[in-house]
Amino acid sequence: MQDFETLKRSIDSTRDLESVVRTMKTLAAVSIRQYEQAVDSLEDYAATVHQGLEMVFRNVPAQNGFQEIQTSGHTGMIVFGSDQGMCGQFNEQISSFATEYFSREEPGSTPSAWMVIGSRISGKILDAGFPVDYEFNLPGAVTGIAPLVADLLVQLDHWRHEQHLGRIFIFYNQRVSASTYKPHVQQLLPIDPALLVQKHQSETASQTLPLFTMDRSVLLSRLIRQYLFVSLFRACAESQAGENASRIASMQAAERNIKERLVNLQAEFNHRRQTAITEELLDVVTGFEALKEE
Repeated sequence: MQDFETLKRSIDSTRDLESVVRTMKTLAAVSIRQYEQAVDSLEDYAATVHQGLEMVFRNVPAQNGFQEIQTSGHTGMIVFGSDQGMCGQFNEQISSFATEYFSREEPGSTPSAWMVIGSRISGKILDAGFPVDYEFNLPGAVTGIAPLVADLLVQLDHWRHEQHLGRIFIFYNQRVSASTYKPHVQQLLPIDPALLVQKHQSETASQTLPLFTMDRSVLLSRLIRQYLFVSLFRACAESQAGENASRIASMQAAERNIKERLVNLQAEFNHRRQTAITEELLDVVTGFEALKEE
């Protein structure tokens, strides 16, 4: 049984831990808001890029389309995870979702190339038996997303040519609420013009598109570059928002456990204190009785 000093130290250290958990939960909530604002600030630009792509693709027959984005070949997977721990099953869920995606959606088809963002997700992919071609670390703040995406775009060009990739998918956890998220997949390449038309019609009431005068292939190349930037930036920001949502859920569970432990420790401390007081009173009474007999 623990003595008073040991119990008191345990209570103090548990309260310190509770303060740390509360601080981490607050920081995670603040981070979520920053990543959400980053995604929101990108929406208007993303809509402009999508509209430009729709404009370029309009009236172009599929069979005579741009081969640089519609070629057949191997399948590449880009998976966003985390660099830090204490985020529950965040990495396990997205890695399972990515590695099992083709067995569910396209039986018989398997991805041949993997690019991962986050050191912890890399181990999960390797454990599943898939080789990782490129691994990147996640930025510690919103301001680091743009430089990361710039590096990703450079490697993406090399990766597509080295592995002869025709299709590329992005996998990441998307935040649903303050403390929940769900796996999400997006086909990055090739671009489906039909989806661009649907997106444009759902986002604007206008039925007209602007015209362009420059060479179609040059304009397309530049628009694709911006489309890739927007897609990867959004995936990274939403993944990190989902990571912090998972961290909030983990901190909430830890906070409940800490409160229960504090209640138990305080109850034991009070019981021990009461027992000690009772023993001291008995000693005083016993001593008084002994003096009276003398």
